[in-house]
Amino acid sequence: MARILALDFGLKRTGIAVTDPLQIIATSLETIQTPELFDYLKKYFLREKVECLVVGEPRNLNNTRVGISDDIDRFILKFIQEFPAIPVKRIDERFTSKIAQQTILAAGKNKKARRDKSIVDRISAVIILQSYLENIQK
Repeated sequence: MARILALDFGLKRTGIAVTDPLQIIATSLETIQTPELFDYLKKYFLREKVECLVVGEPRNLNNTRVGISDDIDRFILKFIQEFPAIPVKRIDERFTSKIAQQTILAAGKNKKARRDKSIVDRISAVIILQSYLENIQK
């Protein structure tokens, strides 16, 4: 089997999570500066077989689009052009940053670690991926 990759896309940084080859466990992979994301993905896809890409889609509480939605749309269009063999799935990511911060706090991390946005982005990507895995297993 191939891995599933998930992104918590941001304008500055993007958190990345990945499954094991059996698609059982979601783990944190990296936080990449968003302008470097395509170069990173190209190299990653040369090393690993990826079944699909899951992209978190932030929404307002009333389910309307947020400011970054257009940027995510542009990223996905470019991704499809660059990697047409890898399907893209979108998943609701409301509250993932808040859950990630609570997870970091529950893990006993100090205040400095809780403020580290790259850690929050990676954990958010894991939460997005875990949510996707739970949805496809139903």
